[in-house]
Amino acid sequence: MSSGAPGQPVPGPGGPGGRSGGGPADVPVGYAQLWRADPGAWPAAGTAWRGLAGPVRQRADALTARIGGLRPGWSGAASTAARRRIEDLRTDLTDVLPALVEVDQVLAEFGARLGTAKARLGAEVARAESGGLLVDRTGAVRPDPARPVAQTGPAVVQAHAAIQGALTLAGAADREAAGRLAELTTAAVRGWVSVPPAWRPGAGAGPAEVSRWWAGLNAAERRWLVGREPGRIGRLDGLPAAARDQANRLLLGDRREQLLARRLALLHPLPAGPLEASRRVRLAAVEAALRGLDGLGDRLAAGGAPRAYLLGLDPAGDGRAVVALGNPDRAASVLTYVPGMTSDLADAPAELGRAARVWQRCAALGPGEETAAVLWLDYDAPDFLTEAAGTRQAADAGPALHRFQDGLRAAHEGPPARQTVLGHSYGSLVVGTAARDHGLGADALVFVGSPGVGVDHAADLRMPAGQVWSSTAPDDVIRLARPPDELARRALLAGTPLGPALAVLDPHGERLWFGADPSAPGFGGRRFPSAPHGHTGYWDPGNPALDGMARIVLGR
Repeated sequence: MSSGAPGQPVPGPGGPGGRSGGGPADVPVGYAQLWRADPGAWPAAGTAWRGLAGPVRQRADALTARIGGLRPGWSGAASTAARRRIEDLRTDLTDVLPALVEVDQVLAEFGARLGTAKARLGAEVARAESGGLLVDRTGAVRPDPARPVAQTGPAVVQAHAAIQGALTLAGAADREAAGRLAELTTAAVRGWVSVPPAWRPGAGAGPAEVSRWWAGLNAAERRWLVGREPGRIGRLDGLPAAARDQANRLLLGDRREQLLARRLALLHPLPAGPLEASRRVRLAAVEAALRGLDGLGDRLAAGGAPRAYLLGLDPAGDGRAVVALGNPDRAASVLTYVPGMTSDLADAPAELGRAARVWQRCAALGPGEETAAVLWLDYDAPDFLTEAAGTRQAADAGPALHRFQDGLRAAHEGPPARQTVLGHSYGSLVVGTAARDHGLGADALVFVGSPGVGVDHAADLRMPAGQVWSSTAPDDVIRLARPPDELARRALLAGTPLGPALAVLDPHGERLWFGADPSAPGFGGRRFPSAPHGHTGYWDPGNPALDGMARIVLGR
């Protein structure tokens, strides 16, 4: 905590100075320490450790250049030995990189859990005081003489237990962080890596099998895989978010170099004509992707809560990215957000901002609850209306989204999290298609600004009753996304006595381009309100839709 380094655990209820019977003299150990703690100091320290990665990479690159400089003018056994020694030194340096990321993860997660414990402590103290009790600076709970309350004894015991629960959470976080840092210290002494594991899961292995494989490895084998095979580890659903984040961060520089190489190849103008026009379009797309990647990089480098975890990154084509805010393996509530048409790597920072706003509302509505929000942009979103009019890209995305959600389930620690999948616009069709055709490892589905989700009734999404939600703003242009026959029918009936009865004539509610409107009463889902903020304003401050999404994520 803020008064000392990890490794000073807070005793639990049975430890020295803990509860002895629920009387007013009980003093919870660690109360004052947690009250004074500064959770934000720990992520800042982690960021400083991660900042060492830059100088380490520079030194490794300098050794690579030294090896290149030896080759032209020196040959023979001595030259070979010298090159091998320099290569070993370079490997020793690069093997440290995953450990620097891991230290950052440990300290950031400790700070986040400490913040959760402190928020819970504050909420419990406020609840006790509003119930006619007094909580002094040591955490001892007593009746307030000025506010007599019936059943004082049970109320004191209950308040004391709630406060102790917050301290227990902080103590568990402290012990875990201390253990992980101790293991890293041991690894630094013994060497960062060992021999690689003898077996890898095949290409068709499911997330549950991948998770079992990872659990069977020792820490050194896992570190070897992260450092030597980051391309494999970074994309495997079912692995812990921490391992994927370490691997993908190691690849971040290479991914940027790939985009720079594409940009360089497109810089030379061609004679005027279709080829030159195509070159300009592709160059603009690559430059936009570079800006998007740099924006993601800035968010990944930023300290503070919530920490970002890079779970996937691919610069090919329009580019793809999967980023979690908060560790989904530890959170009690996890949101997976699937954006819609035109979303690509260039848009990833803005789309991540939408996920962040839901996370922030969850933190405000549920202080003391751990939440994670994931941007899942791992599909080829339509770029043009002609593409968005079809279902192919949604169908192609279904298996990957299904596998990702199964991976979140497989990698989660402790009691299962409440998993919510949210689709916006065409992303709602992606979510609906995946749920219909493959099933989704989710407890709730949410659709906003939807053109239809590929089914005519909520029951076809294979979700628990009452856990399909939708919202459509009154001024959202998506309301006009109707099939030609529906538009013709409405035009024909407009102004006739049958016009007001149109909803009755359609047993499934109003028809949209991809099926029944999920926000219509006949769909069978549950609706939450949105103010008139257009097609992209569901995340705007003050829009009740933002609170609605957050409450669904929290299960409220």
